[in-house]
Amino acid sequence: MRFKFLFSIVLLYSIASSVQAQELEGNLNLHTFADNREYANSSRFSQTIFGLRFSPEIGLLLDSTHRLRIGLNALHEFGSPKFTNKIDPVAYYEFKKQDWNFFMGMFPRRTLVDDYPRALLKDTFNYYRPNVEGMLLKYQNENWKQILWIDWTSRQTATERENFIFGLSGSYKKGIFFVSHYAMMLHNAGPAVPIPNDHVEDNGAAIVKAGVDLSHRTFLDSLTINAGGMMSFERVRSVGGWKTPKGALLELLMEYRRFGVINSFYKGQGHRLLYGDQFYSAKTYNRTDLTWRPHIYKGIEGQFTLSFHFLEGVVDNQQAFGIRYNIGGSKSLKRVE
Repeated sequence: MRFKFLFSIVLLYSIASSVQAQELEGNLNLHTFADNREYANSSRFSQTIFGLRFSPEIGLLLDSTHRLRIGLNALHEFGSPKFTNKIDPVAYYEFKKQDWNFFMGMFPRRTLVDDYPRALLKDTFNYYRPNVEGMLLKYQNENWKQILWIDWTSRQTATERENFIFGLSGSYKKGIFFVSHYAMMLHNAGPAVPIPNDHVEDNGAAIVKAGVDLSHRTFLDSLTINAGGMMSFERVRSVGGWKTPKGALLELLMEYRRFGVINSFYKGQGHRLLYGDQFYSAKTYNRTDLTWRPHIYKGIEGQFTLSFHFLEGVVDNQQAFGIRYNIGGSKSLKRVE
């Protein structure tokens, strides 16, 4: 795999050297993280996630509209005897013109679909599935943003299941007011060789929120309040019909001089989302995050989060700290005869 990757870089650079009016681009991202989850009080799954991701990319900006990138995203979990626990390939085409963006291939999830509420897509995706493998279409202007995407998470074989997720998200903002929506659906089918008493599952949910963004209108650096509703769509085909549990959401976000508080409250029916946060199986759930974003160095982002989970008469806690270093650049290429 390493030889193929190096060969691809050399091939891409050779092609770039023979064309005109293009730019050779590069990007290097290093993300190291520690996330300790103490969930025993509520009988959820406790774990410590501790490791590092290294993700270099290189590619061509063909013109103002078309881009090609290749690279890799390698994970090493601390304490593992392996050099790397998993290497995800990165290779994609990007189209960008005016308000439109289109991606196809294996491209980073970050900045595109990493803003989904945890209730729909659990935050461990950021650690263990950093790429979308499929397609994404994005439209964004001054007030509107809409994103449509599909992520193929498992190819069907004789023994492996067929899984894919597709989703739609977006927002509209005018002044201090905004409306946002998020929706996703997991299609979970069986392997090519049928398993007795196995059934296809459809498992998804949607959230709609409305709120106000009062950032820089108070002494705080940021202040956002929103409320909305959540509904999930759960079905095991040929066994039963659709189940559609519902609930209400209320959220407060504020920050002052890199210290912040985020409080998320849910009240309603419990959900069983295969890729959603496990705490939303409770009928009443409140999460409080105390955050700190230290200024480390130019290009280096850090964040510490202390979280408290209130549900079912108990309190669980979580401590997460991450450092991300990102550097990128480009070089114009001239025609080589």
